Amino acid sequence: QVQLVESGGGLVQAGDSLRLSCAASGRPSSSYVMAWVRQAPEKEREFVAAISRGGISTYYADSVKGRFTISRDNAKNTVYLQMNSLKPEDTAVYYCAADGTVRIPKKLDDYDYWGQGTQVTVSS
Repeated sequence: QVQLVESGGGLVQAGDSLRLSCAASGRPSSSYVMAWVRQAPEKEREFVAAISRGGISTYYADSVKGRFTISRDNAKNTVYLQMNSLKPEDTAVYYCAADGTVRIPKKLDDYDYWGQGTQVTVSS
């Protein structure tokens, strides 16, 4: 069992940067594959990035490659999403998700744990 709490969202202008954090409690974060997922109004959930338990492997949606970076600090039980060159289309609620499987789940529904989300709004 793990609880996830996101923070760091806010209102920014296009081209700005934000750093989201996801703090995990319960089991050590190293026990979980972790991911960032976002959902814009009237749209379905969208995978953003994922990172393996040890932080060796990372995966990104094509829409954020080269702009976003996922990382983790297992000593702090925290995963981060550094978002640079933000665009209005990045506006969404960003959720942290975790799963105890060894490999990164292929389906969003396979993630067992979710945070409450943090709002990111990018104005033009």
